[in-house]
Amino acid sequence: MLDARIPDGPLEEKWSHYKAHAKLVNPANRKKLEVIVIGTGLAGSSIAASLGEMGYSVKSFCFQDTPRRAHSVAAQGGVNACKNYKNDGDSVYRMFYDTIKGGDFRARESNVYRLAECSANLIDQAVAQGVPFGREYGGYLNNRSFGGVQVSRTFYARGQTGQQLLLGAYQALMRQVGAGTLQLFARHEMLDLVVIDGKAKGVIVRNMDTGKLERHGAHAVVLATGGFGKIYYLSTLAMGCNGSAIWRAHKRGAYMANPSWTQIHPTSLPQSGEYQSKLTLMSESLRNDGRIWVPKNKGEEREPNQIPEEERDYYLERKYPAFGNLSPRDIASRAAKERIDAGYGIGALKNAVYLDFSKAIKDQGEDKIRTKYGNLFRMYEKITGVDAYKEPMRISPAAHFSMGGLWVDYELMTTIPGLFALGEANFADHGANRLGANSLLQASIDGYFIAPYTMANYLADEIKTGPIDIRHGAFAAAEEHVQLQLKMLMGIQGNLSADYFHKTLGRILYDKCGLTRSKEGLEAAIKEIAALREDFWQRLYVPGGYAINTELEKAGRVADYLELGELMCYDALTREESCGAHFRVEYQTPEGEAMRNDADFSFISAWEWEGDGKPPQLHKEPLHFEFVTPTVRSYK
Repeated sequence: MLDARIPDGPLEEKWSHYKAHAKLVNPANRKKLEVIVIGTGLAGSSIAASLGEMGYSVKSFCFQDTPRRAHSVAAQGGVNACKNYKNDGDSVYRMFYDTIKGGDFRARESNVYRLAECSANLIDQAVAQGVPFGREYGGYLNNRSFGGVQVSRTFYARGQTGQQLLLGAYQALMRQVGAGTLQLFARHEMLDLVVIDGKAKGVIVRNMDTGKLERHGAHAVVLATGGFGKIYYLSTLAMGCNGSAIWRAHKRGAYMANPSWTQIHPTSLPQSGEYQSKLTLMSESLRNDGRIWVPKNKGEEREPNQIPEEERDYYLERKYPAFGNLSPRDIASRAAKERIDAGYGIGALKNAVYLDFSKAIKDQGEDKIRTKYGNLFRMYEKITGVDAYKEPMRISPAAHFSMGGLWVDYELMTTIPGLFALGEANFADHGANRLGANSLLQASIDGYFIAPYTMANYLADEIKTGPIDIRHGAFAAAEEHVQLQLKMLMGIQGNLSADYFHKTLGRILYDKCGLTRSKEGLEAAIKEIAALREDFWQRLYVPGGYAINTELEKAGRVADYLELGELMCYDALTREESCGAHFRVEYQTPEGEAMRNDADFSFISAWEWEGDGKPPQLHKEPLHFEFVTPTVRSYK
């Protein structure tokens, strides 16, 4: 039985009780304790900076040339916090309930309540760091609403919120570099986790400029490496994003939780050709003022402004009148796919829907819309050549966020003691569907306000272990394992690129483990992925030398994706219900809505690696709802 180590007591007192009773580390002893942090996005930079500020000895690693290139910059629309500045009824409990409901009652109450409880602190922290949040005329911070809620709790810096929050965290990180408490290793990729006596004690990393493998020891390791949505190939994520760090940790004993719960974002730019390697995300904030529609006639060829109002189907407003265009992402994406598949899609490939601002511009004036979304409109015009002030945007669903990730307990520690996972690298807060503007929140809360307490509780007992010796046999074995895999990848010398296998895997997953899933499709996908993986190890071609070789790096990540993709399908196959982003076509209402099965599937799926060629083992963490009652998730 998995032990989530949730504190006893009333929901609103659990976190306070934990902090009051957690073990502490003497300030004089902190410099003797080493911590490795992998990833420099919001979660990684915030925990590294926080631990450095507290006096621990920290090593921070990223594969980019600077921490500022972490993918947190791409989260545009805002960050949630329940400060109730709009006086519209928001509260900690309402934010907690919105998040639990948005995740289709498939998340722990304790973790979600803590997220809401700590949210207000983050805004104060960010303002102190100089984050330029939008403000009202009188100087108060402004808010807007996001999908899945009926209040305004999203703080924003135009359409650059992630970038601005990351710059604040980066400043805090570099301050610790200057203070000497933190060493920064850019252009280094983690390739394996070192476990000694059952505890995480270090990592093997590769210097991406020289190809040299390095050993680094520590008393605790933090993985803050983001999500694995790039497994679909065409996604909103940057090309470098990958799931290798958490997957390598998984193969060392860390359980993976709910890997099939991956979010398809409703407001991406549509694919325009086979040449594309990624898709561009348009912020969900646009759904505040934009209305989504398709023509009522199939195969419509007229320009959007020539289609009269009575011949437009505002399908979200029609199907979900209470939430309309602010319906949660999973619902909005499935609704778009249903219209596209039914023959009502628009654009050259008939794979998109319209996002129309004409009514908002008429009601509020173009200047007001420019103030709120100007940079997003400029980005759209730069990419498409279309002026969205005069013509509707074209949007389409695209792979985006991983609700699943490494299983962690209440302390954000994995099943390997001493290994912590923060932000999108863990599964902890979002259930089966993430509400918009909760990603920046979780990453920041984990790093600034949760892990500094929970890691101290673990590290308090590690002071007696002394320095970590990287000459230990476990380091040598892990380094040898990594070296062997790199040589294998280089030595295949087949005739197909890593991109070929990545694209093929992405198509299998999008078709059979994407917006909709079925028993038949998932069983077929498992067989197809197994065959593709076998082909990979026989026909892969990695050009170039060993040292600076992006194709070698890519090949290693695709090898991990081929194993992770199979686990995603296993996870989706065993969950015989529809919930959130997991929509099994066999389990839906007559109206086409998700049909959840609380009697049999109210649990977290945690998967254990059993070895190459062996099926994964499923462990279940039951979900207990003491403070809310799971209900039919309706946004109508």
